[in-house]
Amino acid sequence: MATSERDTRGYSVLDADGHVELGPEHPGFADPDYRARRDEVAGLSIGWRPGMPVPRVAYTAAEDQVWATVWTELAPLLHHNAARCILDGMPRLALPEHRVPQLDEVSAALRPLTGFAYGVVPGLAELREFYGALADGLFLSTQYLRHPSVPLYTPEPDVIHEVVGHGLSLAVPELAELCRAMGRATRRVTEPKALEALSRIFWFSVEFGCVWEHGELRTYGAGILSSFGELSSFTHAEVCPIDLAAMATHRYDITRYQPLLFAGRSLTEVVDVVGGCFEEADDDHLLALVGASL
Repeated sequence: MATSERDTRGYSVLDADGHVELGPEHPGFADPDYRARRDEVAGLSIGWRPGMPVPRVAYTAAEDQVWATVWTELAPLLHHNAARCILDGMPRLALPEHRVPQLDEVSAALRPLTGFAYGVVPGLAELREFYGALADGLFLSTQYLRHPSVPLYTPEPDVIHEVVGHGLSLAVPELAELCRAMGRATRRVTEPKALEALSRIFWFSVEFGCVWEHGELRTYGAGILSSFGELSSFTHAEVCPIDLAAMATHRYDITRYQPLLFAGRSLTEVVDVVGGCFEEADDDHLLALVGASL
C-alpha cells in the first residue's frame, strides 16, 4: 500500500535499521510483543524484489483468529453492500474464512482471473513504487495484521485490507485493468502535483469508489470493502457523480470515515471516465485538470 498526504500518527514507519516504529495513536504502540512481531514480519520482506518468491509468514493462532473475526463481521456486510462485480468475483477468489491466507495463495487464484499477483513490502511504499508496480500486474502488499485488541479497526493498511479489499477488486477484470492503467500513468508523469492528482483520483475510485445499482449505492472500493466501519456507514456519506477535477483536488482524511464519495452510474462509467483519465494522463493533462488547486 502506498503513502500519500495523510495524518500518520497511527501509522508505522521503518527506521534506518529496519525496525517498525509505531505512531503514538497506534493500538499497538505500548505493546512490546506486538511491536516485536511487527519487526519479525517486516524482516521477512526487507530486500524482496519482483521475480523473487514471496516470503511466507507463519501466522499464529491468535492472528488467524483476528482474520476470522473480521471475516465473520465483514461477510454479511459485503453481501449487502458490495457491487455486483465484487460479489461475482468472491467465489472465484475463494478467500479462506478462518485463517490468514498466504499471499502466494491469493496470487495463484488471481493470476487466471486477471493476471495480477502480489509482491511484498515491509511497510508503506512510496507512491511511485506502489502505483508503478501496478502497470506490471503487481500489487505490493504488507503482511502484518492489525492489533488484536481492536480487530475491526486499523489505522494503516494491513494484510486484511490488502487481501480482502484489494484482492476482491483485483479479481474483477475491469478493475484490474483500471489499476494497470494507473500504473502506466504513474510512469508517465514527472511532476509531483500531477502524481498527487493521480493518487487522489485513485483514492476516490479504486480505494473508495461506489456505483449505483438498481437505485442503491454499492461499493467496489478496497478501502470500504475491507472496513467494518466504512461498510456500515458509507451509504450516509455525501455522494457526488464522478468528477475528475473534484476527485483530483479534494483533500481526504484517512483518520475518519469518508464523508464524501463519488459514484458512477455503472461500472462501465467508472471504467470509461476514470480509466480514460488514466490512459490519457500526463503532466500537462493533469496539471490542467487541477489548475491552481494543489
